[in-house]
Amino acid sequence: MAATPATPGQPAIQIRDLVRRFGDLTALHGISLDVHPGEIYGLVGPDGAGKTTTIRIIAGLMDADQGSVVVLGLAPDDPRVRESVGMMPQRYSLYGDLSVGENLDFFRQLFCLPRAQARQRIQRLLALTRLSPFVDRRADDLSGGMYKKLALACALLHEPRVLLLDEPTNGVDPVSRRELWTLLDEFVAEGMAVLVSTPYMDEAERCHRVGLLHCGRLIAQGVPATLVHDLDHPVFVVEGGDRAVLQELVEAAPEVQAASPAGARLRVVVKPGATAALRERLAGVDAHLEPTRASFEDVFVARIGALEEAAA
Repeated sequence: MAATPATPGQPAIQIRDLVRRFGDLTALHGISLDVHPGEIYGLVGPDGAGKTTTIRIIAGLMDADQGSVVVLGLAPDDPRVRESVGMMPQRYSLYGDLSVGENLDFFRQLFCLPRAQARQRIQRLLALTRLSPFVDRRADDLSGGMYKKLALACALLHEPRVLLLDEPTNGVDPVSRRELWTLLDEFVAEGMAVLVSTPYMDEAERCHRVGLLHCGRLIAQGVPATLVHDLDHPVFVVEGGDRAVLQELVEAAPEVQAASPAGARLRVVVKPGATAALRERLAGVDAHLEPTRASFEDVFVARIGALEEAAA
């Protein structure tokens, strides 16, 4: 029995004030977010930010200590929801001694799909993931990218309305990463709601909306391009002089929110209103600031830096 259709306009996933503790550690500090049908929502943050915990609670694999989660209008542990949610965990979830075809057939049985009904779906997924030539190859013998594509195919076999992906491209080569995101775009175009966690800032820019997660707190949400446009921290590259000397000087400068190497130059995110002071500081070492376009990574480091300063 399929999950009850959500009310038109209602989010496929709705989280409100979610809190989860592990002993004395609070992994999630009251986060709230919505994921709508036909969109990719990216949960972006480093290891330990709370991404996996959030996904496991949505999937009904873990209980929250406080707050609420609604998936397709129902509680996450409702059997009707489980029939309409696909999940690709971060860790390996396939049977390595089974072939590509045998893994797909195992998940077919797990989802109670009749063989005749599933045959067409399996052929489509094999074609989309380009795994058709490897249908007899053991999962343990697949490359990292091929393994992830097989895991995605298994998660999609029962045609879920909601897809949960926990760092799906971790350890995957660049070509396979692009192919995985192309697949996601195809399924989202058909109305699927996708929640994907990632530590990669370039992947965040491919999402329709993102939530920046840091130490269990959702510190910003929105359209990636809008978050970049609204960044109030100027971004520059530092040119001239000795880079080793410059890096030491810039990293110690109170005007700088973040600094990182960029080839022979340095890329710096400057605090609002502090550009003139930094220019004056660099004048003594024969270096100057060249404005550059902000990136999503600049948004992330600026937000984290401001948060940590406020907490200090």
